[in-house]
Amino acid sequence: MPDAIIAVDLGGTQIRAALCQPDGQILRRIARPTLASEGLDPILERIATAIAEAAEGIPAEGISAIGVGAPGPTNPTTGILLEAPNLPGWREVPLRTFISERFGRPTFLGNDANLAGLAEATFGAARGVRDVIYLTISTGIGSGIIVDGRLLLGANGLAAEAGHTILKPGGARCGCGRRGCLETLAAGPAIARDVVVRIKAGKKSRIAKMVGGDLAQVDARVVSEAAQAGDKLAINAFRRAGHHLGLGIVNLLHLFNPRMVVLGGSVTKAGPLLFDPMWETMRDAAIPHYLNGFAIVPAALGDDVGLLGAVALAVAELKR
Repeated sequence: MPDAIIAVDLGGTQIRAALCQPDGQILRRIARPTLASEGLDPILERIATAIAEAAEGIPAEGISAIGVGAPGPTNPTTGILLEAPNLPGWREVPLRTFISERFGRPTFLGNDANLAGLAEATFGAARGVRDVIYLTISTGIGSGIIVDGRLLLGANGLAAEAGHTILKPGGARCGCGRRGCLETLAAGPAIARDVVVRIKAGKKSRIAKMVGGDLAQVDARVVSEAAQAGDKLAINAFRRAGHHLGLGIVNLLHLFNPRMVVLGGSVTKAGPLLFDPMWETMRDAAIPHYLNGFAIVPAALGDDVGLLGAVALAVAELKR
């Protein structure tokens, strides 16, 4: 198998590795717990073990490359993971060097959300589309931007942080330390916070009863269930989130003029609750020409998007 690629998807709770074909076919999957609290060195060894298990039976020369997606900002030139919010102690980690020296194969490193966008453009919902923006909306908002068929990285590999574009100056504090980021207005915790603040202020909602009065248990899924049942407070929370998401997408449209936006992540399961106000805002705020031939589609690759992003990165880099 001279064209085999090893893909690695490093997460805060799980390390996944796979033996793959360049066309995205996954031949073998390995999953191991990250055990983030154990620190840097044990996790590096678990990554190496997962790679070795994925490559079992394949000689080194049969592996073209190793692609790695990591949860945090990366420098694609140096192969350094600058930091990983869900991995304590991970700062300035030379992850690419560690893997390439251990296995003796070309190794490529990228941010997991960036690579998810590359995966959808290479193997998924936007296959064949050369100008694509990918957004994943869950506990945060991650993104990847494909311009003329290539992943947009920026000067230091830090491009495409759509979730940290500021839509409400002076607004809620974001995990990045800034205020008013899109993430604080449209991600899952933002939707939950929206309803909790209003319930505490005396607004009526079935949500309090749904969580037995423990408002700390409110999340976007609970809000979505309440909205589906007709709860006005929940419906309006999604309307506000959809409005801000629409504004965020319009800003991206005006900057990059994509043919397609791919939306993934758990919050998008709310469907029309989120998408109807999103489109309403977009039609009102976008310069009309930018909507000509433009589409928004759901992500297609599911849980494999991280692994397939690592494959897509390796394939793209080998072609350079």
